[in-house]
Amino acid sequence: MENEYIQHYNGYAVQPSAHRLPDGSFSSNLLLERTDNAHGDRRYRFYSLDYFTSEEQALQHSTRWARNWVDTRG
Repeated sequence: MENEYIQHYNGYAVQPSAHRLPDGSFSSNLLLERTDNAHGDRRYRFYSLDYFTSEEQALQHSTRWARNWVDTRG
């Protein structure tokens, strides 16, 4: 399943997503895009950050992971 929920955090557009795997679990995925033009790299994709029993858990994990990544990377 794809999630079109986008939020903004510290200069990034955060788009978490999850997809169902054959065993019924959900993979936590993430797309981050810089919203300013001050830096070169603008888009970062992360796949299978972790696996969860529900889509909601996977999406929440992607969002938390994104905030941590932005906070520690700058």
